[in-house]
Amino acid sequence: MTTAPSKPNPTSRRELTRVSPSLGVCPEFHNALMELGLTSLETVFAFEPGRDLVKANIGRFRRRLQFEATPIGSKRPVRVFLKRYDAPPILRQLGNWLLHHRKVSFASAEREAADQLAAAGVNTPRVVACGERWGILFEQRSFLMVEEIEDSQSLERKLPACFAEPATPETLRARRSFIRRLASFIERFHKTGYRHRDLYLSHIFQSDTGEFCLIDLARASRPILRRRFQIKDLAQLHYSAPASRFSRTDRVRFFLDYVGRRRLLPRDKLFLRAILRKAGRMARHNVKHGAVPPFLERKADGR
Repeated sequence: MTTAPSKPNPTSRRELTRVSPSLGVCPEFHNALMELGLTSLETVFAFEPGRDLVKANIGRFRRRLQFEATPIGSKRPVRVFLKRYDAPPILRQLGNWLLHHRKVSFASAEREAADQLAAAGVNTPRVVACGERWGILFEQRSFLMVEEIEDSQSLERKLPACFAEPATPETLRARRSFIRRLASFIERFHKTGYRHRDLYLSHIFQSDTGEFCLIDLARASRPILRRRFQIKDLAQLHYSAPASRFSRTDRVRFFLDYVGRRRLLPRDKLFLRAILRKAGRMARHNVKHGAVPPFLERKADGR
């Protein structure tokens, strides 16, 4: 999924208008969704036009779709991503409730994370629409639509040119600036109490103007064991940073910027070792399944 820049969205742009008992819509997209026939929970789940985004290992009860809609005030359509949860297994629902410390649908949990993080200054995709239906006790189905913001790509797909160019004083300054801004962004995210639990470079987007955005918040929550999942988040980030682009010095510099220090204290070294151990366990597991961890990839010159 593509999305966008990291200046906080105004609260008013994230409010949803209730158009049916089970459907809330962003006012700017109301007319566009009505024209597409998306007027109720039933029509959202019956909707087929668009591109089916097949992804392995997401569960049969989940389906993702991409389509276009033109919001009010726009001269051209934008991409909208639709996540549908149909008859989620009871055990998965119980796990979701435990994760969020309360009874909540899959779609609503992700919407709340997106809105709360945006309010705290961590940019997230704008929610276009959200809806849910409950049975006597369990969720029957729910959905979430989010807007793509143009002119941005994931850090997995595109890093700044300075990471591919020869090391010169200019490119080194550019690398340090990028690392400092990325560390500040992740540190600000963690200060909210949220943990992403899937914090790979593929889920961090950068706009053409250099702003960051965090996407795919389906697993994001405020866990009780925050330190444990903070380590997991940072290990995933380290794991997904390719060895051909990020040197050891770059990684240490990121960590120092993240903790806000110029040199490592003893407690920082313990923290860093825990992150590296976690990344190592992830690597061993994935190597057994034939995957080469990006942070262990050999450089182009064979070193």
